[in-house]
Amino acid sequence: MIPVNKPRIYPEMYTLTKQALDSGWLSAEGPLVKKFETAFSHYITTKFGAATNSGTTALHLAMTALGIGKNDEVIIPALTIASCYFAVWYTGATAIPVDIDPETYTLNPNLLERAITKKTKAIMPVHLYGHPCCMDEIMHIAKKHHLFVIEDAAEAHGAEYKGKKVGSFGDVSIFSFYANKLVTCGEGGMVLTNNKKIYERISHLKSLYHSKRQRFVHDGIGYNYQMTNMQAALGLASLAHIEESIQKKRIMASIYNNHLRDIPGIILPIEKSWAKNVYWMYAIRVNKKEYGISRNKLMEKLFKQGIQTRSFFFSPKTAFKKLRLFQHKKNPVAETVETEGFYVPSGLGNSAQDFLKTIKIIKNIYATTHEA
Repeated sequence: MIPVNKPRIYPEMYTLTKQALDSGWLSAEGPLVKKFETAFSHYITTKFGAATNSGTTALHLAMTALGIGKNDEVIIPALTIASCYFAVWYTGATAIPVDIDPETYTLNPNLLERAITKKTKAIMPVHLYGHPCCMDEIMHIAKKHHLFVIEDAAEAHGAEYKGKKVGSFGDVSIFSFYANKLVTCGEGGMVLTNNKKIYERISHLKSLYHSKRQRFVHDGIGYNYQMTNMQAALGLASLAHIEESIQKKRIMASIYNNHLRDIPGIILPIEKSWAKNVYWMYAIRVNKKEYGISRNKLMEKLFKQGIQTRSFFFSPKTAFKKLRLFQHKKNPVAETVETEGFYVPSGLGNSAQDFLKTIKIIKNIYATTHEA
C-alpha cells in the first residue's frame, strides 16, 4: 500500500533526539524548545514564537490571548479542519463560516463584509493545502472593521503571498508540526506574533499560568499545552531541511500536473500569480460527469489497487451534523468541493515512483470507464 503521506526521516533527527536524551531534559523545560521557537519564528520573520503540543492548542491559545470569548464571533472558512471551529468553541465564542474561493479553496474575501456584525472579533484565514489566502483584501477588511486576524498556516510552512511568508501577516498565526507537515515534531504546534504582550500571555497560558513571582502560584486559569524537548529536537532537524522539502513538494506537484492535466474531469490545484504554493498535499477534484465515476468511487478503486487517499475536509453543515450546528447555513462552493475533492500520495517520504504509479492507475480507471 502506498501511503497518502509518508514522512521523511532525516539523520539529524537521530542526532538531536540523542542529544536531548543525553542531556536528561525530556520535558518542556529542555533548551531545544527555546531554540526551536527562535529558529522557526526567525524563518517566518516574526519576533516571537511559543511552541505548543499541537496546532489545535496553538489556536486555542491564540484565541484566549486575544481575549476572545462568550458573545464574540470569529469568521472562519467553510472548508477547513474541525480544529479551527473547536478552538473558537473552546473559548465560548461563535464560529461564523464564510464560503470559499472555488479555485484556491481558501476564505473568499468578497464574502467577508456581509458576515461581519457588531459581535465579530476576529477573522481566521486558513492557508489550505499549502496555498495562501488573499491576504491584502483580508487585512484591509480587518483593519477597516478593527478586527483581529488569526492566520492558520498549519499546512503552509514556507508558502508565500506576494513574496512574504504566510504566518507573518496577522496579529497572531499558528502552525502545526504533525507528522505529515513540511516541518514536523511528530505532534506539535506554535503560535507566532510580533506583539510582546500577546507572546508573554501565551507563554504563561500554555504552562499552567504560573506566576512570574512564584511557581505553583497561578495568575489565572492556564493549560498544559507545552512542547517537549524531544519534540523540539525533531522540529529543529526537520526545519533544517525546509527549503529542500518545499522544492520536493513542488517537484511532486509538477509531476502530477504534467501527467494529469489532460484527463477530463480531473481538476488540478492551482497556483495564483501572487502565490507560492507549497502543496502540503496534492489536492484534486473529480467532476463525475466528465471523468465517468464519482470521487468516492475513484478513491475506492485506488485503494483496491494499493493507493491510499484522503477526502477533502467537509463543510460545517456536514462535519458537525451530529452536533446540530449550521443546519440551515448554506456554503454552496464548500458543499460542492467537499463531494469532489481528495488528495493523492503527497508525502515528503513518498517517491516519484509512488506518484507515477498513482497517475497510471487514475489514467487506467478513466480509460476503463470510457471503453466503448
